[in-house]
Amino acid sequence: MIGTVATLPPAVDVFEDAFGVTLYADLPGVPKDKLTLQVDENTLTIEGEVMLCLPEGMKITHTEMHSPRYRRVFTLSRELDCGKVDAEFNHGVLRLRIPRAEHVPPPRVEIKVV
Repeated sequence: MIGTVATLPPAVDVFEDAFGVTLYADLPGVPKDKLTLQVDENTLTIEGEVMLCLPEGMKITHTEMHSPRYRRVFTLSRELDCGKVDAEFNHGVLRLRIPRAEHVPPPRVEIKVV
């Protein structure tokens, strides 16, 4: 989605508890259809394109946003279950919940007497 276009890192807050991690990312001006989340093994990528909606007949004369795109990449702990990411997007704030993986104990090795 982004290529070589300059991007801004969205501001994020990350909280961890015994059950997993919750991440909040501020993405003002990004509509849901221009937001992309990708989890690839232990890498989380958040990308979004800002869409400014102007009333008819108006044009932008000044803007302080130099890059209309957000992008942030996180390396996730192997203790998290990346296949169970829960995402909500409301009023420009993305909330991701990533639970801890349920660890399966290693199989017991049977020792034979010979």
